[in-house]
Amino acid sequence: MNNPLSRKASPMIHIRAAREADVPVILAMMRELAEHHKLSYELEVTEEVLREGLFGEWRVGHALIGESVGEVVAYAIYFFSFTSFFGVPGLYLEDLCVRSKARSQGFGKAMLARVARIAVERGCRRLEWSVLDRNEQALRFYRSIGSKSMDEWTMHRLEGLALRSLADEDADSGNPAAIDRG
Repeated sequence: MNNPLSRKASPMIHIRAAREADVPVILAMMRELAEHHKLSYELEVTEEVLREGLFGEWRVGHALIGESVGEVVAYAIYFFSFTSFFGVPGLYLEDLCVRSKARSQGFGKAMLARVARIAVERGCRRLEWSVLDRNEQALRFYRSIGSKSMDEWTMHRLEGLALRSLADEDADSGNPAAIDRG
């Protein structure tokens, strides 16, 4: 049987902006990605939270869907940042996921190229993302397209109790005027 997503085929990918109706498939692929990286225990997102973050009133992210032969094979989630050294926007790629049966066929590069085009069109000076240091296949791919690791920068994260504890130290927390909600 001829599988249009087989490694021997050269399938075409159609990339489009995600729609609210895509939330269930994005979440399913997030679960696949979490399993692939043995991080399922960290995945807490629900359809409702994802829908609000990508399509709600306080939208904070954007998503792309990659389809081939009518099937969703990839997604990317990104958001814009501000690069203080340049004084212009940056784009941060939060997720780039290609389903396992569609890997090594160019879908990841096509999705990344579309994100890069969005960054350039929006005047971004940089496109950044994080990669697990044990994900050698992804690291090889990213190096092959000219990306460089920012070894001199160490990512830090506050979450859970540590995040709440620091937030509790905010001296202006009782002053609503101190918070810019724009």
